Amino acid sequence: MREQEEFFLNVQDFGKKFTWGVSTAAFQIEGAYNADGKGPSIWDNFTTKPKAILNGDNAKVSCDFYNKYKEDILLMKSMNIDNYRFSISWPRILPNGIGSVNDPGVQFYNNVINFCLEQGITPWVTLYHWDLPQVLEDKGGWTNRNIIRWFSEFTQVCANAFGDRVKHWMVLNEPMVFTGAGYFLGVHAPSKKRLKNFLPAAHHAVLCQAEGGRILRKSVPNAEIGTTFSCSQITPYRQNKRDRKTAIKVDALLNRLFIEPALGLGYPVKDAPVLKKLQPYIKTSDMEDCKFDFDFIGIQNYTREKVKYSILVPYIRAKIVKASKRNVQTTLMDWEVYPPSIYNMIKKYSGYTQIKKIIITENGAAFKDTFTGDTVNDTKRVHFLQRYLEQVLKAKQDGLNVHGYFVWTFTDNFEWAEGYYPRFGLVHINFKTLKRTIKASGKWFSQFLSMKNRQ
Repeated sequence: MREQEEFFLNVQDFGKKFTWGVSTAAFQIEGAYNADGKGPSIWDNFTTKPKAILNGDNAKVSCDFYNKYKEDILLMKSMNIDNYRFSISWPRILPNGIGSVNDPGVQFYNNVINFCLEQGITPWVTLYHWDLPQVLEDKGGWTNRNIIRWFSEFTQVCANAFGDRVKHWMVLNEPMVFTGAGYFLGVHAPSKKRLKNFLPAAHHAVLCQAEGGRILRKSVPNAEIGTTFSCSQITPYRQNKRDRKTAIKVDALLNRLFIEPALGLGYPVKDAPVLKKLQPYIKTSDMEDCKFDFDFIGIQNYTREKVKYSILVPYIRAKIVKASKRNVQTTLMDWEVYPPSIYNMIKKYSGYTQIKKIIITENGAAFKDTFTGDTVNDTKRVHFLQRYLEQVLKAKQDGLNVHGYFVWTFTDNFEWAEGYYPRFGLVHINFKTLKRTIKASGKWFSQFLSMKNRQ
């Protein structure tokens, strides 16, 4: 049942200056886990743990983008995609986390960047997409305040190596996810748990977010600098006082914790009192050092969450009610398909007057793909993209501050703890043969983008 009338989606309605692209992450696609001097990351280590990854999958080869980057970039070009967001693997550049630079690793990203530019594709680089060098995690990782110095060194190396050609940068990818899932819930690398790990990791990520921005601003002329946040519309499960109050608290933790300090608003302690426990980690100048005037903010929306009060959950007294328990359409990630969520999150972030520009740096869906001959029929993904893009267009037409959209993701990949089961790609990967096949969704997106320059 559609929640609005059908209308023809035309790329030109978004305007000539609207940015279109696709997003990927190094660990999820590159493979070549120990090639050419690369050091181990926390995810290389995590994938060796029993039952950590669905079906015991690992990313040692994954899509083999390390060796097939030209094939994939040419495929992007053939699909009319002219902006490519990818991340730089910290342990591929600095195998020991700091110190000696791995020249073959730098050369690989130079090759990717140069080939993108040769094909008329603009590179958008994410500095940190979760693959911390294991050697730094052995020293405490994000819980160790020295991470600010380590991350600054990594940022400076990347700025010096690539800043002459890369002018679009994102400092962190979804800090709430890598600190929450990795240092509180323990379901992602490095598999730490408890509030005592999450709180320092979160605060240090906020400081690194700003410091990375300052280093890029100083080192890369004419750079457009952003950072990205996961965001989900948070709705009370029941319309009672406890659930409404719970929804406000969860929204503060999931959607406000990392953006508001950067904007000079401090932590949302009033609505999420558990954040008072951050105080022991905050030094005299920290809240000033958390601030950075980003050129854009990337928001990454897939779904909405319904939450209810739960006395059984420590610290936050909140529980997410799974989409599969709510009789709604879901993806393979058990996320509700709810297109208005992306409009509502654009509206929410547009409410921060300090934000200059919003770009959707990830949006997409995992569904079961079916083959008919050599054709991949992923009709549900086509409909998902169309319906969410309708909401992005509505936001733009309503005067909200949205200027770009990147699909997650270009190719099927290693989807973290879920392994290779959920496929998000516009392009199907046969993980045995590594054959690439453009899906129906990829063909639709290509056709949609082909209209950009039509008169």
